[in-house]
Amino acid sequence: MTTKSSPPDVLGQLGALRRYALTLTRNRDDAEDLVHDTLVRAIERQHQFRPGLALRPWLLTILHNGFVDRLRARRAESRRDAEISYAGSAELGPSQDHALRLSEVRRAFLTLPEEQRAALHLVSIEGLSYEDAAASLGIPVGTLVSRVSRARARLREMENGASAESNVVPFKSAGGSDGR
Repeated sequence: MTTKSSPPDVLGQLGALRRYALTLTRNRDDAEDLVHDTLVRAIERQHQFRPGLALRPWLLTILHNGFVDRLRARRAESRRDAEISYAGSAELGPSQDHALRLSEVRRAFLTLPEEQRAALHLVSIEGLSYEDAAASLGIPVGTLVSRVSRARARLREMENGASAESNVVPFKSAGGSDGR
């Protein structure tokens, strides 16, 4: 099947899909399966995509809905507590303090409820607008703003508890004020 217009750049969205899938699943293999299923669904439903609209939110919506479907199917199973393994940038060579802090931030992020984690990921990590993130999650913008706000507040609470126990410099939330 050929079209007169060029096909959407789905491959250019793989990084965003993988990051979001890792955030949701907390497991690299499950994330790759979710991305694969998302791409299959996108191909099956390509007729539903309207040219001129943003591709990333459409794909992230498919991915999120696929995750929710899987979550509902696995409710009877026990949840895995596998650590997420983000591919760090090799050329940065972070110091031990930085690596420790990054580990603490990841751990705190993963303790957030799934709804807050997903909202914060889309806004702060993927850089989606509140409108696009809300559309991807299928929720009103006000609900998204509330979830992002609660997630940031909870991270600050966890940080304040960790800062009292450590001499590591506190982190600031991306995409918003740090509340100080």
